Parts: sequence; C-alpha cells; structure tokens
Amino acid sequence: MSGALLIGGTSSDAGKSLLVAGLCRVLHRRGLSVAPFKAQNMSNNSVVTADGGEIGRAQGMQAFACGLAPSTRFNPVLLKPGSDRRSQVVVRGVADGWITATDYHSRRAALADIVASELASLRGDFDVVVCEGAGSIAEINLRATDIANMGLAAAADIPVVVVGDIDRGGVLAHLLGSVAALPPEDQSRVAGFLINKFRGAQSILDPGLRQLHHLCGRPTLGVIPWADDMWLDAEDSLSSPIGRAIGPSTPALGSQRITVAAIRLPRLSNSTDLEALACEPGVDVRWVDDMASVAAADLAVLPGTRATVSDLAWLRARGLDAALIDRAAHGRPIVAVCGGYQMLARRIDDTVESGGGVVDGLGLLDIDIVFDETKLVREVRGHLDGAGEDAITGYEIHHGRLARPAPHPHWIVDDDNGPEGCVVGAVWGTHWHGLLANGAVRRAVLAEVADRVGKTGFVVAPDTDVDAARMAQIDLIADLFTAHVDLAAIDALLADGVPRSLPTVTLGLAPASASPAPERHVGSR
Repeated sequence: MSGALLIGGTSSDAGKSLLVAGLCRVLHRRGLSVAPFKAQNMSNNSVVTADGGEIGRAQGMQAFACGLAPSTRFNPVLLKPGSDRRSQVVVRGVADGWITATDYHSRRAALADIVASELASLRGDFDVVVCEGAGSIAEINLRATDIANMGLAAAADIPVVVVGDIDRGGVLAHLLGSVAALPPEDQSRVAGFLINKFRGAQSILDPGLRQLHHLCGRPTLGVIPWADDMWLDAEDSLSSPIGRAIGPSTPALGSQRITVAAIRLPRLSNSTDLEALACEPGVDVRWVDDMASVAAADLAVLPGTRATVSDLAWLRARGLDAALIDRAAHGRPIVAVCGGYQMLARRIDDTVESGGGVVDGLGLLDIDIVFDETKLVREVRGHLDGAGEDAITGYEIHHGRLARPAPHPHWIVDDDNGPEGCVVGAVWGTHWHGLLANGAVRRAVLAEVADRVGKTGFVVAPDTDVDAARMAQIDLIADLFTAHVDLAAIDALLADGVPRSLPTVTLGLAPASASPAPERHVGSR
C-alpha cells in the first residue's frame, strides 16, 4: 500500500490529533512504514527533535505511534503565539522571525513551497503519510492563504476525511455545513466523515447518518465512542480548561493522595510536564487559576509559558503571586518549569518576547534572567546530583538565560553544561521540560512533597513508566479506530485517492434583497 490522506476537522479540538495518531498506529501494526504530517501547526506545545529542531507536540506523539523519533519533516511550519496578534514562526524546526495575522500572506508562497517539498519527500520515503489539518476545513476567509487544509489537499491531490465532535452537539450540521461552505473543487476532495466522542445508542444516530449521506453524498466511515479511560490531551488550548483534571487519577497505593494545583497560564506551553505527574498512582492534578486552589494543594506547579512577562503580569493580577510567595514562606512545595522558573527570579530583562525590558520577578530564587534573540532548542541529558547512576533526559526551548550562576543548590547536573536549576527549601525550578517524566526525579519530588505536607500515608510507586502509559493511550485510540471505523474504505482512499463521483452540495439560499424568500434547503447534485 502507498498513499496519503488528510484528516481534517469541523473545528479545533475535534479530535484530529488523536485520530491521526490512532490511524498511524493501526497502519504501523500492520508492518507499514507510516509518517505523520502537519503542514502548519499553531501551538505553544512543542517537542525537540534529535537535530535540535522544534515541532508541534501532537506530531511528536504521532511519530511515537509510528515507532519513529520526532523529526522536523513531520511539521515544517510551526506558529507559536506570543500574544493574540503576534506569533513566532518556526520553519523546519528553526525560529525564523515573527508575524502578525495581517502580514502572514507575505510569507505564504515560500511556506507553501516548503510544505509541498516536505510532503513529497515523505511520500517517497514512507508507505503511507497521514496528514492532520488545522482548525476547520471551512475557514473560507483563510482559503486563499491556506497551506494546511484544503489548500494542502489540492496541492498534493489527496483525499480528505472530516472529523466532527458529537459531544459538542450539532455534529451533523457541522459536517454538512463544512462541506457546503467549500467551493466545488474543494468539495470534490472530501470523501467521508468520522464522528468522535459518541455516547449513547447508535441506533438513534444512524437515521441522521443516512440523511447526511443522502444530503451530501458522503458516507460516515466511523463513529468512535467516548472512552472514559482516555486522558491523553491533544495540544489545543481548549483541552486544558480551568478545573479539568489531568491524567488518569489512578488509585493510591497507600492511604492518602497528593493534590497538585497546575496553574493554567494564558500562554501555557508543554503541559506534558503535568501529565507525567498525573501518571502516578494517588496523584490528582488539576488546572487552576485562583488563589484558594493554589494555597490548598499539596504541590503547586508553575508550568512553561510562551510569554513569561505577560503571564507574570496575569499571575499578579489574580493574586497568584501572593499565594506562591506564601507557600514558599511556609515550606509548601512549588515546582516551576522553564517560563515558570523564570518568573521566580529577582529580575527579568526581556527585550525579545514582550519587549518590556526589565521587570521584577517573584524573587523566590536569587537568579536574574536575560532574554536572548537566539532561542535555545536542544535535547539534554544529565543526572541527579549525587546519584550519577540515574541518567535523566529532557529538552530545552527558551529565549531566557541565567544572567549569572545561581547561588542556590542546583537540582540536577547537565552532562554538557554542569549544574542546572535551583532548589530552595520546598521550591524547585528548572529550564528542563520533560524532567518530571524521569522516574527517579518524579519519585524524589513526590516523596519530598508527602514529607513536607505530612502525608505519611502516601506511597510513591516504584515503577511508573510514563512512556508506557502514553503508548497505552495511543494503543487505546488505535483499538477504537480498528473496532469502529471502516478500514477497508480508508485503505481504498489511500490506494486509489479521491473518488471521482462525489457530488457538489449547493446552498439554495436567496439573495438577502429577494422578497419573498423561497424555502431554504440543502441538496446535492
């Protein structure tokens, strides 16, 4: 088998990322060589490739499903929002300036050429390439500059399957309307639908699926059920709302549990650091944004952010700075990662991300941060100080640098650069993402937290494997895909491409000035 397919969506967070991972895993299990591809991603959740590049977190997860290491080939264009109006552009893994929505068109042609080249190269090297769209396929105001949805499908001549999230309601209208909003040449590439997160009796849904097929001439290729034990997040910000629990919340090994308040920063990045904690038995992790939750938890985590200075201002506006300072004063544990670590400094000098110059940090650590134009992006290796036999890994993605060596005890030792991070009382800070995915580090932190908050009944698991837990989630998605999707139809699309007999859906709407208006209808021809 050889071919390519694009999984598009009716909206952001419809489930595209996870379903691409599931399909990749299904095909990989068959012994096929499979690669994921997202032409252009907009996300602050990213991973580092072996060659020091940066790609969207979802493509790293999809590569994992394919048995591959992350590669910049899988996500050639990544936009990392620093504000509502400005994003950093990462091209083939390397930061390449900043753009606003209004000046994006000036770079579109060059980016489209890069995307086309990378996809063609992957199709030559792999049996199958499974592409993921971005947002909605029917963002018709963006069609002229689109390189990730129907623009990609047209340029590469590949079929499109559209995913809708039934849990939001209105999924049949979303699917039908998405097709109908497209021009005929784009409609001709939409070959079918997938419905995600279904709960209830499918016999009630089936008449609607038949009507949908009648109205637009496209079959629904699968209805994927809701899975209570699915916790692996997609990368979209909609996946991390305030109050949401992170991870599986497994039974405790002892008589007590540890609670973790994960501060939901506006420009949150690399939330996988929290998933690692949540994989532990008896550890409950939840997104919060209020003082009471930060004060009450056994552990507060200040995660990474794409906008350190502006998110620090947000933190202060909500009074969370006072809650963190009070925690530190009373020996209640705090873990801070990357941008969160930078917020704990005495001073932050940022002329790069925010352009704000020198601002005061929270002052919990005796360090100063200076932002550099060159982004540091690298995989890292090291060990816990005094425990050299426990090799640990992680990755760094940041502009901020320590302006001088930290006078505090360090947390870990970087094999290449020596001491890394700080530990002051019950406050841990590091620039390393992925540090908590290392069992030795995570177990040491949790044991210290339990001791400091007096939870002697909490038992740290000796053998939690975060990578295995994530792969089990991917296998769960693949199992659902296998059981509930017409894989023969997917195979046909991969082998034969877009069917040539797909009808065009027309909207029978009268002009606004017409009177009287005829009956509105949607039909196919």
